[in-house]
Amino acid sequence: MEIFGLQITRANQTKTLSGVDSRGGMSSWFRVLESFSGAWQTNTEVELTNVLTYAPVYACVRLISEDIGKLRLRLMKQTPSMMWEETENPAFSPVLRKPNSFQTRIDFIECWVTSRLIHGNAYILKQRDGRGVVRALYVLDPTRVTPMVADDGSVFYQLQPDNLSRIPDAVMAPASEIIHDAGPKLYHPLVGISPISACGVASVQALRIQESSAEFFGNRSQPGGVLTAPGNPSKDTLDRIKDYWATNFTGSNAGNVAVLGDGMKYEQMSVNAHDAQLIEQLKWTAEDVCIAFGMPPYKINVGPPPNYNNIEALDLQYYSQCLQSRIEKIELLLDEGLGLAPESINGVRYGTEFDITDLARMDTAGRVDAATKAINAGMSVNEVRARYFDLGPVTAGDDVLMQHQNWPIWQLAAKDREIGPAAAAQPAPQPEPDEPTDDEPEDKALSVGDAFYVVGKAIEIGGWANA
Repeated sequence: MEIFGLQITRANQTKTLSGVDSRGGMSSWFRVLESFSGAWQTNTEVELTNVLTYAPVYACVRLISEDIGKLRLRLMKQTPSMMWEETENPAFSPVLRKPNSFQTRIDFIECWVTSRLIHGNAYILKQRDGRGVVRALYVLDPTRVTPMVADDGSVFYQLQPDNLSRIPDAVMAPASEIIHDAGPKLYHPLVGISPISACGVASVQALRIQESSAEFFGNRSQPGGVLTAPGNPSKDTLDRIKDYWATNFTGSNAGNVAVLGDGMKYEQMSVNAHDAQLIEQLKWTAEDVCIAFGMPPYKINVGPPPNYNNIEALDLQYYSQCLQSRIEKIELLLDEGLGLAPESINGVRYGTEFDITDLARMDTAGRVDAATKAINAGMSVNEVRARYFDLGPVTAGDDVLMQHQNWPIWQLAAKDREIGPAAAAQPAPQPEPDEPTDDEPEDKALSVGDAFYVVGKAIEIGGWANA
């Protein structure tokens, strides 16, 4: 059978294939994935359809997938100076801009990330043209894909029919035609585990708390209780009283006035919301979900935000703690899946990269401050205009501006060699006295002390001292 230009057979006659179950076992039977030991026996079942209705789980999946999906996916080329710059290539750029006929780039990435977060695995099928170049990518339903391992260690994927992804029949696809993005592999290298497996019990607990609260408020906020009667009434009498009470004083009739006789009385049995600490328990379950997804709680309005007002630092924490590993893995898988890494193509190395500057937009003051520091650090004006303000280039804006007082190290070292330590230790030469000029008389005005000295000498010469 030929699919997307690739010849795929229904079964391999020379190899024995074994399926990989959710726990990593080599069997065609899937095991029950329990959230804790004995959960299946106690009917504590974690179903994805139920857990996804819990608001913190939905918020984590939505926020992570949308934040990665909104990042612009770029094709990069390595320059001779070993720097990377954005480029265009007719073999790779089209599939990065439009992965398939029914999804945009954002929808495709969101679907990819959502599949991994919910199911622990994302399977992307490649569609090649006659040249063998990938021209379309399809995110497969993870519940309809089974990893298979042959006796020689080669990996295959069993694909069930999927009209949206243009798979008419069940086929066995080699690993070269599937991009497999797996979450944490706790049991097998081909089996990823969803974060929901770690926070499923907390989510079920929160849903049951919400259901109990809904029933409580549906009962007009009247807690449940028991009717007690003195003596030993018969079973028929008790059943009749129970049916009468359920009909007239529960549900929409809750709160009606009940008249009790024969010493009967009503006693509250259920614990109220304050005693059960429902708000604290709901907060704990939400925080447990955030721990499993690596999400800062304040991002989904669980708890107060940090005290310091630095949006860029908060976004950096969110990126490094929650998004970075997922983004880096998608980039690497696309490089390998499209044939970009690690070999060069016609002497040029290509790669894919998400533009993480789209993750956070600084305010005007922050952008001006960052732009000023960037120019002082060696970026050109045109680079700063494009990076921080989305503005076009200006004339002579490609020149790098630096302060004039900054000297290269080699010039400072050369000046030190010219002076030398011995020359630096010698005292500075004294300035020579100025020679008289034609416009300036040679005799200068005497000070008061010098005048008295001259007068004394004159008296001695004239003999006035003997007079």
